[in-house]
Order: sequence, then C-alpha cells, then structure tokens
Amino acid sequence: MEKTTDVLLLTMNSSEEQETVCIFGTGDFGKSLGLEMLQCGYSIVFGSRNPQMSSLLPNGAEVLSYSEAAQKSDIIIMAIHREHYNFLTELTEVLNGKILVDVSNNLKIKQYPQSNAEYLAQLVPGAHVVKAFNTISAWALQSRALDASRQVFVCGNDSKAKQRVMDIVRSLGLTPLDKGSLMAANEIENYPLQLFPMWKFPFYLSAVLCVFFFFYCVIREVIYPYVYEKKDRTFHLAISIPNRVFPIAALTLLALVYLPGVIAAILQLYRGTKYRRFPDWLDHWMLCRKQLGLIALGFAFLHVLYTLVIPIRYYVRWTWTNRTIAQAIAKKERPFSTSTAWLSDSYIAMGMLGFFLFVLLGITSLPSVSNMVNWREFRFVQSKLGYLTLILCTAHTLVYGGKRFLSPSSLVWYLPSAYVIALIIPCTVLVIKFILILPCIDKTLTRIREGWERNPKFSESALNGKTDI
Repeated sequence: MEKTTDVLLLTMNSSEEQETVCIFGTGDFGKSLGLEMLQCGYSIVFGSRNPQMSSLLPNGAEVLSYSEAAQKSDIIIMAIHREHYNFLTELTEVLNGKILVDVSNNLKIKQYPQSNAEYLAQLVPGAHVVKAFNTISAWALQSRALDASRQVFVCGNDSKAKQRVMDIVRSLGLTPLDKGSLMAANEIENYPLQLFPMWKFPFYLSAVLCVFFFFYCVIREVIYPYVYEKKDRTFHLAISIPNRVFPIAALTLLALVYLPGVIAAILQLYRGTKYRRFPDWLDHWMLCRKQLGLIALGFAFLHVLYTLVIPIRYYVRWTWTNRTIAQAIAKKERPFSTSTAWLSDSYIAMGMLGFFLFVLLGITSLPSVSNMVNWREFRFVQSKLGYLTLILCTAHTLVYGGKRFLSPSSLVWYLPSAYVIALIIPCTVLVIKFILILPCIDKTLTRIREGWERNPKFSESALNGKTDI
C-alpha cells in the first residue's frame, strides 16, 4: 500500500510540474506547434502584440503580451517572421539568459546576407539562440502527416540550450539532428527552399537525351519518308517514336550510373593513390547515381507498357492483316526460320531478365530496404547485379539490331538507327570495366583502395579535401 501511495504521489507531482514553453506568434505554425506540445504535456503560453484579438488558439493555452509571456518561461519559440524581430530590442532585459528557438524560413535562398538565427542572436545578445523546427510545416503538425519529415535539424552555440530544445523535439515524437554551431543555420534555412537538389542534374540530363533522340527519330521516321516517298508517318509520334526513345534513355542512363565509377577507378590508377579529391563534376555525378538509376527504371517501365500495347494498335493490326491476305492471294507460305526464332526469343528473354534485375536495383535503393541489408549485400546487388543488368540490357539491344547494324539500308541521310547510338556509352562502360577487372589491373586498384600509394607525397593532399573512396 505504501508503494502504491508513493507511485500515485509521484504521478501527481509529475503532472503538476509541467514545463512551460512560450510561443511568440499566433499564426498557423505557432498554433499548430502549441497544440502538439499541449498534447505532449507542456504548458503553453502565447505571446502576442494584441492578446485580446487572438483567437482560434488551442484550449488550455494562455495568451499574454510579449513581455508578460516571456517572463513565464525560459524557452521561447519565435514563430514570427524575421521582418518583425525589431520589437525584441525592447525586451532585451526580459530575454537575457533565455533560450530563443528560431523557426523562421525565408522566401528564397540567400535572401539575406546572414541567417535569420544569427540575426536574432545579434538583436538579443544575452539570449541563447537555437535554430530548430523550420523543416516541419504547420500542415504536417495539424494533419499528423509527419512520416516523411520527422527529422528536425538543430543548431546553436550553447550546448545546454541546444540539448533542451532537442529534448522537446524528442517529446513530440520527432528526431533531432545536431548540426553543430549557429553557423549551420544558413544551411538549415536553405534546406526547405531546395526543390529536389539531387534530382536537377538527372532531370536535365534525361530531358536532353529524350529531346535529342526524339527529334533524331522524327528525322528518320517522319521527315525522311515524307520528303522521298510522300508518306504521312506523323502517327508514329504517339507510340512508335516514344517507344524508341524510352528504352534508349533507360539504357543510356543506366550506363551513366556506372560510368563515373569507371572514371574514378581510372583516375586512381593514374594517380596511384586514393588520397586525392575527385573533380567537383565527378564528385557530384557520383552523388546523383541513385537518382539517375531511378529515372532510368521509370523509362524502362514506360518501354514495357508501350510494348504491351503494340498488338492492339490500328497500324500493327492493319499491317498484319494485309500481309496475311497478300500471302493468301499469292498462295505463298512464309518459311519458318529457326535462327530468327532464336533471335526473337533471346531478345525477349534478355529484356525480361534485364527488366527484372532493373526493378530489383530500384527496390534495394529504397531506404526502407537498404537499411535492412549490410554494406556487402547492398554493394553486391548495386554493383555485381547492376553490371549484369547493364550487360543484359545491352545484349537485348544488340540482338534487336541483329544483322541490321552494318547494313547500308539502315542508314537514313547517312544517319544510323537510334539504337546504334544508344549502344556507344553502354558498350564503352562494359569494355573498360572488363579491362579493369583483369587480374593484373584489379590487384593494383585493390591495393590503392586499401591505402597503398605509388607516390606517397600525395598523402598530404588528403588533409585538404575529401578522399577518393
């Protein structure tokens, strides 16, 4: 009984000793964050320039003037815009020694010469400024849609103040990530303004590839027949030409996923060390490989879908019907070719196997899947099976071309078929990779990646930048 009474007393005391947090600002974010903190057991007091005019605030929250609200708590969340910070100079004495949590964002990157948090620290030098919560939206807090944005970046110069803010973040069911001193606030404030930063290069590259090969195919399949044969082939623009562009883009992008690794290996062999930084363009390229691969997988899916609709196309059904009728009238039977059947089945089989491995690569690149495998397993799938995928997809295209590769009849205005051009990068990557895995070269490359140097003087450069890993 005594133990039960002690537990009840402890529970009552803990519920009575609610930590009070002050929120400056009664806008959408301030109200949403206040409601979330109330539900987590905090006592909330809002600071407003017009306390009597504030409405639609969470039940149980108190609304006072800025000065009165600041005296209620030593943690103040600044849910107001930077342009309204000037009034804080009047509260310098009240805010002295308190923790100011800056949650503001800007409308564009580098809108001001210094971050909002650093500007706040200058206005109130006696306070401990911490940057946090700016990557969480009011809508996410209201709708509880936090699955994709549970990570909260936190930075500040005072470690104790930063730790208290991180404790609040954890109590809300979010994950704090310490980004260091307040100098990191600029980077944190730019984060919500970035629109798919790692996807820009892959998107632009994909767009250039698609536009180039689309117009290349238009010249061969639409303009040329119209100029020399007066045939209208514009209907090819809807399905035929896209179904040429999509597999070409998929194969080229897949090859570009593995090309930077090959270039990096050549650089390491040439330099004889891994302790030298890659060029910036190569470094950025290697960081975008996942995005390039996923876009390539998307094009592969489109190629599969477009291929499946071929039998129901009017043009295809008309061609097959006319060919059958012409053979019936001429009483000629087209002989069965075993070699053609082998080529056709091999072409389809390699395409299906390549697509299956392509999908497997895409699945293992998902964070929920990659976190479940160790580094060796992930590398085996992405590297070994990745090259096997590239081999199968390249062979799929080679078999499709068959004997037509070097045939003069396949040239249109001296332009080869589009799939011939599409094979240049994949074949180059595979040939170089085959050379790199030769025992005499692979042994040297492995030693370099384990730390051996042909010229030890390059080891000093490792102190000046990133190393080649």
